[in-house]
Amino acid sequence: MPLDLPSTKPYLIRAIHQWCTDNNFTPYLAVLVDARTRVPMEHVRDGQIVLNVGYEATSRLELANDLISFQARFGGVARDLLIPIGNVSAIYARENGSGMAFEPESASAAVASTDATGDDGDDPVPPSTPPAGRPKLQRIK
Repeated sequence: MPLDLPSTKPYLIRAIHQWCTDNNFTPYLAVLVDARTRVPMEHVRDGQIVLNVGYEATSRLELANDLISFQARFGGVARDLLIPIGNVSAIYARENGSGMAFEPESASAAVASTDATGDDGDDPVPPSTPPAGRPKLQRIK
């Protein structure tokens, strides 16, 4: 009978985050939004949100095995965010798209999108235009 080993996903997320930080890249997290996810809903588009999770854009960042939590400013207002690890679909460097994509672990219904954007430069939500080229992501099952 095989052992139920813990997921490697949180360890890979932490490793890519550290790699981005060590190389002066900005780590972005792509997240599938559902009822378990606490993010600013006005920034959700097509049931997803992409967040800057660099140390400069976050406060109290914790990349735990089951949950990612941090505080970030949106439109100048500090907000607390909670993201279940199962909802993370990718982590990558904004500057070159290098990172890792993951198979979704949750088939929960995503929320409707909106078009609101923040108004200050330190928002963890990236600009609406993606970086040049497509991110070079490796899908992990």
